[in-house]
Amino acid sequence: MDKKLIALCGDAIQILTKIPNKSIRLIITDPPYNLSKDYGNNQDKLEFDEYLDFSRKWLNEAYRILSDDGSLYVFMGMKYISYIYSILEKELEMTFNSWITWFYTQGVGKTKGFSPRHDDILFFTKHKKDFIFNLDNIRIPQKFYRSVNNMRGANPGNVWEFSHMHYCNKNRKQHPTQKPEGLYERMILASSEENDVILDPFVGSGTL
Repeated sequence: MDKKLIALCGDAIQILTKIPNKSIRLIITDPPYNLSKDYGNNQDKLEFDEYLDFSRKWLNEAYRILSDDGSLYVFMGMKYISYIYSILEKELEMTFNSWITWFYTQGVGKTKGFSPRHDDILFFTKHKKDFIFNLDNIRIPQKFYRSVNNMRGANPGNVWEFSHMHYCNKNRKQHPTQKPEGLYERMILASSEENDVILDPFVGSGTL
């Protein structure tokens, strides 16, 4: 049962500046990829350096408000993901944990080149060792029986297979990049405790 949901509407960076230091345990977000998609109220079409400046500003604010034992998950397209990685590791000096690949079975079709079938999620923590990770909350069934296996299930690994939110799904919103709830559920269960504050600076379709 949802205990408390707060929606703050406005410019993401401006609102982030108003959130107290170290007050958020977990940030999960799917920012614009700068691929000229139409979100209804804006289009993510910035010049290359403008987009990196925008990314740098919100990531700096995210770092500031993240607790010392906090975690950050960022969805990002391939065009900019290496730059986002560099900002997080080199500039903010966060600790890289995982590069997660979300594999889906359907996507954009191409006749010249390979059709894309995945998105990427960067998982960084503020502290190298002191952070939440509840493995038992996210275990998946073992594929094969071995006596050394943990019978509660296996670590899901860093390649996650979840179906897209198909346009025929009754929960599908008028949003070009809506994510399935299962993706967010796994990150929330793994990297937060009950009653923690969780933030999504770019709400999108509101999945989180």
